[in-house]
Amino acid sequence: MVHKLQDQITSTIPVSRIRCVASQVIACMPPNFLLLDLGMAISFTTIAVPSLLNAKEGLSLDETQASWFGSLSYLTQPVGALLSGPIVDFCGRKRANFLVNIPHLVAWILLYFSWDLPSLFIANGLLGLGTGIMEAPINSYVGEISEPSVRGALCTLTQLFTSIGVFVMYFLGTVVDWRKAALISLVVPVSSMAFVFLVPETPVWLLSRGREKDALKSLCYLRGWTKPEDVKEEFDELVEYSKKLQKCVICDKIDDVTKSCEHYKMNSFKRSMYKFRYVMLCKETMRPLVLVMMYFLFYVMSGLAPIRPNMVNICGALGMAQDGKIVVLMVGIITFLTALIVVTLIKVVGKRKLAVSAMIGTAISCAALSAYARKNLADSVYSYDTNTFPTEKSYVPLVLFYMVATFTGLAVPWVLLGEVFPFRSRASAQGIAAASNYIFSFLAAKTFIDLEINLKLWGTFAVYSGCGFLGAIYLYFYLPETEGKTLQEIEDFYNEDKSKTFADDPFINFFKRIKRKKYSM
Repeated sequence: MVHKLQDQITSTIPVSRIRCVASQVIACMPPNFLLLDLGMAISFTTIAVPSLLNAKEGLSLDETQASWFGSLSYLTQPVGALLSGPIVDFCGRKRANFLVNIPHLVAWILLYFSWDLPSLFIANGLLGLGTGIMEAPINSYVGEISEPSVRGALCTLTQLFTSIGVFVMYFLGTVVDWRKAALISLVVPVSSMAFVFLVPETPVWLLSRGREKDALKSLCYLRGWTKPEDVKEEFDELVEYSKKLQKCVICDKIDDVTKSCEHYKMNSFKRSMYKFRYVMLCKETMRPLVLVMMYFLFYVMSGLAPIRPNMVNICGALGMAQDGKIVVLMVGIITFLTALIVVTLIKVVGKRKLAVSAMIGTAISCAALSAYARKNLADSVYSYDTNTFPTEKSYVPLVLFYMVATFTGLAVPWVLLGEVFPFRSRASAQGIAAASNYIFSFLAAKTFIDLEINLKLWGTFAVYSGCGFLGAIYLYFYLPETEGKTLQEIEDFYNEDKSKTFADDPFINFFKRIKRKKYSM
């Protein structure tokens, strides 16, 4: 009798908000560790290039080889990103989070034992391939297990782990050589693989495979280790959503599970082409895909991505008052702190205002760096030749460079990646968007040396500033506010008329009123 009474009392006590959020934070640990590893991987060349450039002992790179080494991982990342979508759809979100650690495990080991330039370049290429493959598992998993009210914070939390990875690698660059840094980095993918065994598969993916019991169990875990009756309403909504996914993507009428649709009579290649047309080329996929790709383009061409591989030498070429390695470490700290700030800012101001403001801040900072370099640096200064560096040091470029790092850290393209795509195309679209980011990053890093040769440092930063201002204008007119919206609401928004918008902006509303008055006259 006492036990029954206790059970009744327990069943009437709602799950606390802290417990509900905690379960989702814990579930995000495998992708968070993937992003920790990702942050370390994209920063590795920054600590390795200064030691390898014209080294007198061991492996050595000339200017051209250093430029290729610094940008090679960006070239292989798109390949991994395109592969990540099919891997996630076939294996599931959870299993994919385990498998994608393998390329980095091999890469870190190969970097530690690299004996010649081919082995060094192959290892760096594997880092890029592994980084690209990570994209869809990370964003799909976090986006699908989180509630709308905390999705923005959780997606930003993943961005925080990337920042921690960047900081850790920059810190390792100040205390150990690049080989030992690679060996230490092995700990992260091993930890990520271990965490996968502690978390569930996403309910949406399980429902898409007809595994309702497993999906309900997963949702109970993700909402605070609660009971089925406490998540009944949300689970019923997910079931209805999954039923829509089971319809034929071509005719959208007949249940996909029964295979009674006439389109199943098509050969597999023709049906795949039809599916690609109706899933990937539909407006609810293409509209957010174009938006995210354009955001990535402006984000890459206005921030730290082009200068990251040669950052230490660029600090010396600008005549900064601190040692280049210390500046790089401080950039890592700034990246970490801004990621923490973004978690709070997203809830306060939303993603739209934060994205536009960050882009404007980056553009102004780059413009100021360009003006400083034009006035104070000789035309002979060349970041790949330490003999041309100015002897006079200044804190002005140091402060401006930290401003660039700060505003770059406030950008939120990766947060959008986890929520703007519909389920049917989510993994593939995320892979394509991430691939575009890495292609842009490769082109930006590889062309930095050409821009510097032809336009000098001041002209290079002027180009990045111009891209930043163009990006701010684009985001102002095309980026909607998705904070607090459910995945279904976002999907419905992109499936509606283009005149509909989440963005409650007084200037846009003002111009719309003018347009309506003009046509009514």
